[in-house]
Amino acid sequence: MRTYELGSLFGLRVTLRAQAFMGTLVLWVLFAAIARYVLRLPVGEALLGGLLAVALHWLSEIVHHLGHAIAARRTGYPMSGIRLGFLGVLTSSVYPRDEPELPPALHIQRALGGPLASLAIGLVAGALALALHPSGGLAWWLALFVCVENIVVFGLQVFVPLGFNDASTVLHWWRQRQRQRAATPPVRR
Repeated sequence: MRTYELGSLFGLRVTLRAQAFMGTLVLWVLFAAIARYVLRLPVGEALLGGLLAVALHWLSEIVHHLGHAIAARRTGYPMSGIRLGFLGVLTSSVYPRDEPELPPALHIQRALGGPLASLAIGLVAGALALALHPSGGLAWWLALFVCVENIVVFGLQVFVPLGFNDASTVLHWWRQRQRQRAATPPVRR
């Protein structure tokens, strides 16, 4: 799969898989259709709203991975990049290939950084949505979208292991930690 170099963001190499272009188009069509047929916005506003929602989705995805990066840096084993993929589902945090074997607790700490950052962004967007509610319109819907996506999709997903998400990473390393504890004989004093 072809990958495009987007540059560096806070010292992280950001790349984009070719499939992200298709994901962006799918999201734009989906969000524009929701804006047009559910929210009943005029066609032009629905297309613009769909495009803005896609941009906010990708921004939320990047902030989520920056949360992982902050947590990873705090462990002393930082990320090296972010690889953007189809719909964000195939987006991943990239760690150095030569990274030593780390204790499960550090993997768990790094995995929790993204959901915590997303929950924070979701709460800020929720406050903005509350402030914009009286005026309504596209800005309110976009703030509400960012709130719900960050809290539910990027934040609370940490409680639902799907095999490819942060919850799966946390569960895997938590089980590893439990196995290590069970294999370690108790210390007698």
